[in-house]
Amino acid sequence: MVRRVAVIGAGAAGLASVKCCLEEGLEPTCFESSEDIGGLWRYTDSTDDGRVTVYRSVISNTSKEMSCFSDFPFPEDFPSYLPHSLVLEYLRMYARRFDLLRHVRFQTTVLSVRKRPDFLTSGRWEVVTECSGVRESHVFDAVMVCTGHYQEPYLPLAAFPGIESHFKGQRLHSREYRDVQAFRGKRVLVVGIGNTGGDLSVELSHVAAKVFLSTRSNTWVMSRVSHHGFPLDMVGTTRFNFLLEWLLPSALTRRIKFRKFNSWFNHTNYGLASSKSSKFKVIINEELPFCLLSGTVVLKPNVKEFTESAAVFEDGTTEENIDVVLFATGYNFSFPFLEESVRGAIEDNRSLYNCVFPPQLEKPTLAIIGLIQLMGSIIAGSEMQARWVTGVFAGWNKLPPPSRMMAEVLKRKPPVKRNPFERENLKMSFIGYVDKIAACAGVKPSVSRLLLTDPRLALAIFFGPCSPYQYRLVGRGSWSGARAAILSQWQRALKPLRTRVLADSAGSSWAWCWLCLLALPAALIAGLLLSKYPQPGWSPRAG
Repeated sequence: MVRRVAVIGAGAAGLASVKCCLEEGLEPTCFESSEDIGGLWRYTDSTDDGRVTVYRSVISNTSKEMSCFSDFPFPEDFPSYLPHSLVLEYLRMYARRFDLLRHVRFQTTVLSVRKRPDFLTSGRWEVVTECSGVRESHVFDAVMVCTGHYQEPYLPLAAFPGIESHFKGQRLHSREYRDVQAFRGKRVLVVGIGNTGGDLSVELSHVAAKVFLSTRSNTWVMSRVSHHGFPLDMVGTTRFNFLLEWLLPSALTRRIKFRKFNSWFNHTNYGLASSKSSKFKVIINEELPFCLLSGTVVLKPNVKEFTESAAVFEDGTTEENIDVVLFATGYNFSFPFLEESVRGAIEDNRSLYNCVFPPQLEKPTLAIIGLIQLMGSIIAGSEMQARWVTGVFAGWNKLPPPSRMMAEVLKRKPPVKRNPFERENLKMSFIGYVDKIAACAGVKPSVSRLLLTDPRLALAIFFGPCSPYQYRLVGRGSWSGARAAILSQWQRALKPLRTRVLADSAGSSWAWCWLCLLALPAALIAGLLLSKYPQPGWSPRAG
């Protein structure tokens, strides 16, 4: 029986894991190598300690209503999109509210996690830690690894001939970037057009002599601001949209998406993406189109090679006098403390059952939390993983036998291992994945049942944002404030903007009421469809 649980890392996923352990009556001990909580969101100017943090100017890409812990909303006066300082403040509030810090051992590095000799019968692990030069050995019934996937910078120098042997300028990875001051007046080449590459290109354009952004990907750019000024994810991440995408042919869905992307600006004219592209990524950036339009950022194809001071691109063009090459090429994950038999089997999250459990273990007492790429909040996704995992440890949630889990994993794994540079392709639907884990944990809400008992809430759940509060309506860990949080989320999104209040349209509330009445038949049909033809993986027993 699981009682003592080691939690490795005190970032957002680690804190959620500690709380979930406590809710299930388990005894967590969290090991954090630094001196404070927050993980990635605790910004520091220094790069010497090797710890990965956000850069100074970062703003969250997911809104507060879609990124919160499911029973702990952000303060209503916080803006919808948050700087790192407010995310960290929120994490501190969460830790205080649920008294989590007494379970965290700071400045304690985990050196190794190995199976005990009796693992086949006990499932226990030996965890060796080091604090102030003193090593300790501990025995735990289970381990939750919450170190995330932003760990080791991925720097593909071999893919760029001449960068090491000829180029005389400065080169660095985005992990080393903090602010623009060191780049003032310089000609900078940014390699990679993910969210980080886009953000840094825009920021550098304010002080650099010239910024070139090199990409080999088809990339669609979206704004955080959606219809009527509401946050993009609150408008787009709905069960109605998810069902529609599932019902429609994939070719039609893709065409609708491309038309929507191009409604802001024609991406082909900007050299970013073509509607004929089958592989593409989506980034969030309000300023990049204007920077391209004004010439402060110049888009370039993939780099073919470097000379002493120039970059030669695959289209044959050359840009001279490059001072700095900034690689925004992402990260590799690593778990150096895990024993080789476990570590070697984890190539990416598809090597794990439901992206959490290593399926080859005889006892499911090791879980990887937060190794996911979602089209939505990783904080919310990690918390759901932690709720499911601690339910498994406590005996409430059941897993299939290892053979079935392994078979499921083998079905998902591709025949060829992907390059980490292409991990955008590993992104999963937020609703699809979190619903799947929620079903396993017995906390997925039923729209059809709510239509009979609470139609107003059912409509808000189906047509409104799929916010984390939905997963606190039923099952273990249900929260009495979930319904009110769902029905008031639009008001909380607007609250920080009410610094100059104007008269509202008198008919706006009535318009919403009529919309709900008209939508009721559609919601009923959708509920029947979902109950009669459930989506793959939605069953608690799916596996």
